[in-house]
Amino acid sequence: MPTAIIADDEDLQRHDLKRILQIVWPELRILAECEDGGDALDAIVKLQPDIAFLDIRMPEINGLDVARASDGKCRVVFTTAYDNHAIEAFKLGAIDYLLKPITEERLQQTITRIQQQLEAGALPQNLMQVMAALDQQLRAPQEAERIRWISASSGNTIKLFPIEEVLFFESDLRYTRVVSANDEGHIRTSIKDLQKGLAPEQFWQIHRSIMVNPHAIARARRDEMGNIFVELKNHKEQLKVSQTYAWRFKSM
Repeated sequence: MPTAIIADDEDLQRHDLKRILQIVWPELRILAECEDGGDALDAIVKLQPDIAFLDIRMPEINGLDVARASDGKCRVVFTTAYDNHAIEAFKLGAIDYLLKPITEERLQQTITRIQQQLEAGALPQNLMQVMAALDQQLRAPQEAERIRWISASSGNTIKLFPIEEVLFFESDLRYTRVVSANDEGHIRTSIKDLQKGLAPEQFWQIHRSIMVNPHAIARARRDEMGNIFVELKNHKEQLKVSQTYAWRFKSM
């Protein structure tokens, strides 16, 4: 019996997809319904479903990063409300997407394709290429909208950081640290909101609360427990990489 998980932060969308799946593929067993990317990744690792239906836009860990971190453990079908040029990225690899609102007819096409893959025992190809293309399209701000400077507070002082001099951003519940080689400050902007104003690959997210400038990375190392830490060229702090973003250092 084929198995699946559904991940979407909107209850109505999640329940509606499950309802239609029960109509077009009654043999499919839904193992879990997840409200965010973290739960989806845990479910993939623990339950090992054949298919993961992942909403692209989810809080903290989005569907793209869940797909990367799952590392080919299951087939992925993305769900998205964005009918724009980003969809062209799906043509680069053997992966499917469902445009919201999901219709029974469109879902049936996806199910037929998945069933053929399951019968052939074939896994989707070029997943990382698709992820990179989607990142470019979905996350790229227009040139005029990109962040050039960061105004950050330090005590009673406001400091200006050119974006290219920032080594990393680190968030907690209230503030985000802005750290350069010789200085730091704090802003109230979250990691998620910062990403909207940064060019693709300008900063790498390595933890749900950390983004690092890849040009500032000196090396990455594993400790005896298998945890990955990033060492910086011009700063003594070492940054821990969460398992979700370990794919960036997969060759280690």
